[in-house]
Amino acid sequence: MDFRYSPEEERFRQEVRAWLAANLPADLREGRDEDLSPDERWERHKAWHKKLYEGGWVGIWWPKEYGGRGASLIEQAIFNEELGRAGAPPGVNLNGITLLGPTLMHWGTEEQKKRFLPKILSAEEIWCQGYSEPGAGSDLASLQTRAIEDGDSFIVNGQKVWTSQAQYADWCFLLVRTDPDAPKHRGISYLLVDMHSPGITVRPLVQITGDAEFNEVFFEEVRVPKKNLVGEKNQGWMVALTTLMYERVATSTYFRFEKILPQLFDLARRVERNGRPAIEDTAVRQQLAQFAIEAEAIKYNDLRRLTRQLKGQPPGPEGSFSKITTTELNLRIAAFAMELLGPYAVLEKGSPFAIDHARWSRRMLGARAGTIAAGTNEIQRSIIGERVLGLPKGR
Repeated sequence: MDFRYSPEEERFRQEVRAWLAANLPADLREGRDEDLSPDERWERHKAWHKKLYEGGWVGIWWPKEYGGRGASLIEQAIFNEELGRAGAPPGVNLNGITLLGPTLMHWGTEEQKKRFLPKILSAEEIWCQGYSEPGAGSDLASLQTRAIEDGDSFIVNGQKVWTSQAQYADWCFLLVRTDPDAPKHRGISYLLVDMHSPGITVRPLVQITGDAEFNEVFFEEVRVPKKNLVGEKNQGWMVALTTLMYERVATSTYFRFEKILPQLFDLARRVERNGRPAIEDTAVRQQLAQFAIEAEAIKYNDLRRLTRQLKGQPPGPEGSFSKITTTELNLRIAAFAMELLGPYAVLEKGSPFAIDHARWSRRMLGARAGTIAAGTNEIQRSIIGERVLGLPKGR
């Protein structure tokens, strides 16, 4: 295998690196944004998104006709690498940019594309994802939120849960049941819903971290124009699968170990074990090396997925592999940081004795969520077992 980049690709890397060096604020580079309140962090990332957008770096892989650069897959990978190397957040509106945007390009009408795509990139309109329900999470096709036709509209009633950024969102791409008598994977439709519509109530759910990154959303007699139907009525499951495909790939890129591993190494140098810097302990060094090896293996698995795409092949099982390995490595890194911190691990943000402003404790409390989002890791293992290894379905 040849992992060398062409001269043009290396020039692109230097362009990205130089722009980030000149424009990335120090507080974002150093991770101090983690010390802000959720609302302050959102506004800080939104301002960073605006700067990325003005620099032409948002959705660079989108076709030029939709506002992107038409960047190649290699250039997209290089850009993601450089964001990770610099420790830069990706901006906001990821639900729109990585999930809905590509879905609309494939399934949307020309009117829908012209109306929604430009404002997704600029983050003028923030999007949330209305999939999971209290009784339909991993078994998403069991959803019960209903939409009944009424003239030129659908009337929506139901509840969604675990809806990330709903409290900030202007729009929601929503799965609803339009034929309750059809088998559960049929009779589902995919709607674009204005979150400012009468009848929508958003209730933030406070997590163990103290943040409220996701919400429960109630729909009571919400009127949605039929022109906001994506794909055909009762055929929304196929549209939903397109979105899920992009979600699982995107989820694995959220955990950029180029930032967190150096921070873990630095922590090991500053805390003590048996009266000496922890990094001098053989067992600690072995564990740090193991983390670095696994992060490198994940990188090459992602390159394998990239190779499939470059050959024009459909996404393979690499997305499920990456989703499992990235989220579980992230969890184990956070847990090991707790071991290094020892009694300091229980200190909360604001304590004068908290190390790194208790960022590691917050990361540990939030790390489990990654193994659940975008299809639980148990679901991903079932996909690999049944579709790749040919094992019989579980009962």
